[in-house]
Amino acid sequence: MDPSVCVLELLGVSLSLTAWLGSLTTTLMSRWLTLSTELLPAESYELGLWGTCVVQELGILECRPYDSLLGLPPDIRLARILMLATLVTGVMGLMLAIPGIYVVNSCRGTDSLVAKRTLKMLGGTMCLAAGILGLVPVSYVAHLTVLRFFDESVPDVVPRWEFGEALFWGWAASFLHLVSGSLLLTSCFCLQGEPCPLPGSIPLRGTRDNPETSPERRTEYV
Repeated sequence: MDPSVCVLELLGVSLSLTAWLGSLTTTLMSRWLTLSTELLPAESYELGLWGTCVVQELGILECRPYDSLLGLPPDIRLARILMLATLVTGVMGLMLAIPGIYVVNSCRGTDSLVAKRTLKMLGGTMCLAAGILGLVPVSYVAHLTVLRFFDESVPDVVPRWEFGEALFWGWAASFLHLVSGSLLLTSCFCLQGEPCPLPGSIPLRGTRDNPETSPERRTEYV
């Protein structure tokens, strides 16, 4: 088999793990939205999925968790649910894709090639689903922030929330999820012939490859 297929598999799994870590960082970060006012230049505010924070001028960070889930704004509640779904889907994609790549010695038996390809396809599909799930809340929160920022009905003196670092982390993680899923599925479609040789395996060559020289075919003449 073409060694590039193995490269696609390893790259897809590596990007999937990186994307999951990025989604976890996005979920835990408090800087989904930021706000600063001219009246209090020494303080700035941060809005996350789990609470709000106040940043003092000296770098002191004070955070307060939300009191109630039902009392959350609809966009924050939706973003929290979808980001948790992204993490679960991403883990499932990794758990399916890792045993499906051919450098991992698993799925023994006559149907091992079919089983590995099925696991890898399911893992790639789950990675694509994780990318879409992670892209929706980040883009939705960003869309609402833009609408509120340019809302002409709100006086100009009222401070407005702006994009935080977590939104960019979420976009990057979703993009990596989509790329990793595409690589895994592409490796399935390009797969032809035998799988990549496992580490430490040595192909047997010699007399067994040539039926003319095998012991069973030898004939002595007197």
